[in-house]
Amino acid sequence: MNEREFLENYDPRAFEPLAVTVDVVTLTIREGRLKVLLVERGEPPFAGRRALPGGFVRDDDLDNAARRELAEETGLLPRVHLEQLASFGDPGRDPRMRVVSVAYLAFGPSLADPVAGGDAATALWADVDAAGPLAFDHDRILAAGLERARSKLEYTPLATAFVGDEFTISELRSVYAAVWGEDLHAGNFHRKVLSVPGFVESTGATTERSSQRGGPRARLYRAGDARILHPALLRPAREEEVR
Repeated sequence: MNEREFLENYDPRAFEPLAVTVDVVTLTIREGRLKVLLVERGEPPFAGRRALPGGFVRDDDLDNAARRELAEETGLLPRVHLEQLASFGDPGRDPRMRVVSVAYLAFGPSLADPVAGGDAATALWADVDAAGPLAFDHDRILAAGLERARSKLEYTPLATAFVGDEFTISELRSVYAAVWGEDLHAGNFHRKVLSVPGFVESTGATTERSSQRGGPRARLYRAGDARILHPALLRPAREEEVR
């Protein structure tokens, strides 16, 4: 059978229905804590349950569908890097039909308060450690997004986007602590940051006040020109793994 004959005899009813959705893990830091953007579903299935913003792909491509759903359900269209995270296709993940979700990660500073819209009853920023349980398999998607964000801080200078143009090493450490979810030894962190070529560079200035009573004023730094951190700034647990 040639291709023309195949198309003439093709019957789509011979195949199970399949839909594609997008779900977006949007992370930011507020008041020193890592937050995730969630909506409360206003319609079944899982009405009243928290979920990640998302929905069905229509006549747009995947990237635009992710931006559209984020804007429709939360009122946010962050001007941040939006990257494809992973695909999730467990046959039982959606009670309506077979649905494959393409998940995205958005991670940016100074994101606004959300405003619910579309089929979302409410939208809110929630602490990542108190976000679940979420609808569908969104706990699993959130976990994947957290791991991606935490890894990006190991290998890229992304953390410098969450501090001012000039910052102290202590302020940078607070970003890592919030995203990694663990306290970091101040001296060890300081030494590691300064050992990575191009990560940060000194401004030659210091803060107006000392960080501790009677102590010296902290030095100010700015982001360097590195795009990849080498050596990587590994999480304490990961350092133990590679030893």
